[in-house]
Amino acid sequence: MMVTEIILLGYFTTCVSASGVADVVLSCYLVNDRVGLGQRSSLRQTPATLILRDVAVASHESLEALPPFVPPSIPDPNSLLFESKVTSPEIPNVDVLLHADCNEQEVMCEISTYSPHGTKEDSQPAYFMVSINVDAVDFSTTLILQTVELEKDHSTLIQRMLDLPLSPSGTLLTEVVFLVFSNSNSVSAPLRGEALLDCGFKHQPIPSLQEVGIEWRLQHRGKGQKVLEMRMRPDDVEGSAVVHHERRDSSIDAAQVVGEGNASMTLSKIKVTDVGTYICTVKLGPFHAQQVIHLQVFQPPSVTMSDEMLWKENSHQTLGCHCNKYYPLDAEMEWSSLSPADTEPTVLANQGSLSSHRQHGDGTYSLSSHLTLPSSIPPGTEIICKVSHPALDAPLSVSLVVKSPESDSYWWVLSFLLITLIFFYQVMR
Repeated sequence: MMVTEIILLGYFTTCVSASGVADVVLSCYLVNDRVGLGQRSSLRQTPATLILRDVAVASHESLEALPPFVPPSIPDPNSLLFESKVTSPEIPNVDVLLHADCNEQEVMCEISTYSPHGTKEDSQPAYFMVSINVDAVDFSTTLILQTVELEKDHSTLIQRMLDLPLSPSGTLLTEVVFLVFSNSNSVSAPLRGEALLDCGFKHQPIPSLQEVGIEWRLQHRGKGQKVLEMRMRPDDVEGSAVVHHERRDSSIDAAQVVGEGNASMTLSKIKVTDVGTYICTVKLGPFHAQQVIHLQVFQPPSVTMSDEMLWKENSHQTLGCHCNKYYPLDAEMEWSSLSPADTEPTVLANQGSLSSHRQHGDGTYSLSSHLTLPSSIPPGTEIICKVSHPALDAPLSVSLVVKSPESDSYWWVLSFLLITLIFFYQVMR
């Protein structure tokens, strides 16, 4: 079996036609497995082009400077030109592709041959799976393309690599029959909070007896597990949904699955063990496609230090700073001082000693730093402990001010005066 893929290397152009729609042209490479004499497979790359027709353009944008896509004047059966309209069903947020080049956003695209469930490998029409991602704007979609039937005659060109008929302009005409998308490829949620993992799908009209299946799986550190599974028929919203919850406090709205194509999953009471890569698989009749969403959990630390510190002459004192109950593990602690004569704190050369990370039952961590202060630090100096952590918008600091010692000679003078007063009082009686 030959597996064929097309991988976009990040270059594309935008062409605009009339009526406020544009053609997005993706410059790609066709990649397919090739078996050598020693039965070892290798990859062969062939230039290919993907043309997305009729992408809607906002009314305030100018169309004058951008011509429509013009196919080659002489069709070439060796060229790979995949052409598809994106109007029915529409690709959500596909207009971001119009501006990705100008915004220097990398677009990744992968196309592979696809066989719907129950069909033979070489049956007609042919199908292709297309995955397009723009990480900078959280655009991700997986399309199932179906070739459009053409009337063939003696003049019809056949694409030599795929053995498929081409249109008179030399393109492989396709249409989108099914797509799965996500508007958020990466989600952060607070510990014990709630997370919405976005996943949706669109499709051409289908027979009402075909079943819709939604499956969410968690993949983390080489291990996979099912989180939630739902099955139902699109024509029976009331009571037909069968939902299995492998993770407690996970939910999906069956009415929105059917009514809006919304397969999003909500996770409540978020735990550290929920961190990982979630795979949303939507099955509709013979078609299936996936989206991948990454979930990160965060918990900002609390920072504490000794309540009181007194400066004592000719002695060394140890000060502790405690960073408590944070996640993920990446925490940094820094000691600095601010003397009365300075306006900006100075990072101390001696950063003290760090304890080992302590992990709690809920998966969070704690860390302590201990600093021994020399007796040379003058009174009024502020000792600052600063903690940096990914869950904090800005570093968190706590501090103490070194206080002046109370002189022993003061107590001797006070005691002498008190004794003197008592002595004269006794004499005068």
